[in-house]
Amino acid sequence: QVQVVESGGGLVRAGGALRLSCAASGSIFSINAMGWYRQAPGNQRELVATITNGGRTNYAESVKGRFTISRDNAKNTVYLQMTSLKPEDTDVYYCNAEVAPYDSRRYFSYWGQGTQVTVSS
Repeated sequence: QVQVVESGGGLVRAGGALRLSCAASGSIFSINAMGWYRQAPGNQRELVATITNGGRTNYAESVKGRFTISRDNAKNTVYLQMTSLKPEDTDVYYCNAEVAPYDSRRYFSYWGQGTQVTVSS
């Protein structure tokens, strides 16, 4: 069993900052990419940022220069530092991890339950 759990969402004023954390746990053999996605009601889930186990990052154009993704491989944890937040950043943010469990050695995509980020104007 593999679990992915996010934390750190909340309410912040425009221009403020928040830091999201996401930890993968359980029967983990290896983790490849980890990332953050967001979704508003009625919309498709969209990529925010991803990071490989080697540290290569990829960002949505809308968050470049404002958000920073990082990870601690020893802790199986990925972070999203969000600054200069805008009301349009309001969404549920989901963590994703590509994990190879011990009993499989193949990579599967695991999602967290989501954490709400609300930016007030």
